[in-house]
Amino acid sequence: MYHTMTKQRKLNDFLLAVTRSVFQDIVSMDTVIMKIMNFAKKLVQADRASLFLVDLKMNQLFARIFDTGQDSNDIHTAPSSPKEIRFPMDKGIAGHVASTGETTNILDAYKDDRFNRDVDRQTGYTTKTILCMPIYIRGCIIGVVQMVNKLNGVFTKSDEEAFETFAVYCGLALHHAKLYDKIRRSEQKNKVALEVLSYHARCSEEEVTECINMQTPEKIPGLTTFEFSPWSVEDTRKPVYVLYMFKDLFKTISTKRHEERFDLEYLMRFTLTVRKNYRNVPYHNWIHAFSVAHSMYTLIKSTNNTFTPLESLSLFVACLCHDLDHRGKTNSFMVKSDTPLAAIYSTSTMEHHHFNQTVTILQHEGHNIFNHLTSQEYKEVLGNIKKFILATDLALFFGNKARLKELADKKEFVWNKEEHRSMLAAHCMTAADLCSMYKPWQLTEKLAKIIMEEFWLQGDEEKEQGIEPIAMMDRDKADQLPQSQVGFIVGICLPCYELLANILPETHPMVMGASSNLKKWKELAEKQGAEKETQSEA
Repeated sequence: MYHTMTKQRKLNDFLLAVTRSVFQDIVSMDTVIMKIMNFAKKLVQADRASLFLVDLKMNQLFARIFDTGQDSNDIHTAPSSPKEIRFPMDKGIAGHVASTGETTNILDAYKDDRFNRDVDRQTGYTTKTILCMPIYIRGCIIGVVQMVNKLNGVFTKSDEEAFETFAVYCGLALHHAKLYDKIRRSEQKNKVALEVLSYHARCSEEEVTECINMQTPEKIPGLTTFEFSPWSVEDTRKPVYVLYMFKDLFKTISTKRHEERFDLEYLMRFTLTVRKNYRNVPYHNWIHAFSVAHSMYTLIKSTNNTFTPLESLSLFVACLCHDLDHRGKTNSFMVKSDTPLAAIYSTSTMEHHHFNQTVTILQHEGHNIFNHLTSQEYKEVLGNIKKFILATDLALFFGNKARLKELADKKEFVWNKEEHRSMLAAHCMTAADLCSMYKPWQLTEKLAKIIMEEFWLQGDEEKEQGIEPIAMMDRDKADQLPQSQVGFIVGICLPCYELLANILPETHPMVMGASSNLKKWKELAEKQGAEKETQSEA
């Protein structure tokens, strides 16, 4: 009796400590998860602990907090790890517990057929004993805690009973942390909305009338050549060119009269408001958006592709809107500077914002250029636009390129497979976004200096914040421009264009243009190197 009471008192003291620690310091979901994992290890004397949350939408379990050892300091979040771990809810021990709600105590993990070895393979850890239990809130399983490798012996019935009580507090803590995250996210969204509203406005009706009165030409010579310079088009004429390309692409969707598929005033109003929602930054501005949209239009019209008409239209709109409200700062800067946008979108920060700005413009009265599409077509186009804008994040480019290259090398790319077209479309977005790299040399060199000015402005701001900018962002290292351009073309542009030309041979001018410019940058880099060598000798 005395032993039982002592044991219960210790458990009560432990739970009180848990309550104080967790509920007094709910900063974020990640913080709560780390505390739960630490307390769970102490409670049952486990070597490691994992907490998998349930994603009902994807029918998956996922974890972005990882325990790499006995020390609580070895628990860290996904940004310093290879990636987030995800797997189906019906896979592995954790999946079994999440699906059935049954507590599972395993004495030898590798002898149990339900054990998912993928996690061990990803982390390099060897699992022996497992105690896995569900976490409930309001009768629903919201997560699974998995304790691994009892420090002395195996997990006991006593461990199960103690953790069952502990799990109630875990559920409450996670529920409150989720509410806190929602409130905080909502506050940040409001900050962003107010910030955007204070800066932007819709186009005026006078602007719409003025542009429509300019009249759209029947034909624009040379528009679909890769050498065409969008930068040579007068600013007042750019919206008219966009309208010309819009009408041409909408025409491919129509089965009867293409006029029924769009409203001319809506198209112009949308285009002008998009123009107004680009900030006056050196490079990622309306002119850049126009050039990228033109590049995509050229690609669509000049190649023997079989993108569906809706996919082609989605690609064009995505290019036109892909940098909406760009602040002239990289995703990395936005995260490091703790901006409200970074608080809302932890990955592809600006790309998510660009898409949301696109949706906001479409929701303005008289701006929904897709109002004549069916609800299913509208849903498809909007989904494509989001996917394509997110693809302009260079952090996602390499993984997509590797998958597409494998298909191309094995000659397994098939146009009638939506997944294959989607990969190629994402690749086309990068190719169009980098269109300045394959244009004639005089233009490419001029644009390189413009984008560097934007980078250097960010570097200046980083220095003011006490952050050492990378060489590319440091105007004190401006002389490294030729060498950095060589690295960029060799590492990103040429591989992108060469793979694209492998699937769409008509895009070979992109390869030729980038190769020609690479030669020029190499000559400048070599000349600089020789001059420095001469100066050092002197």
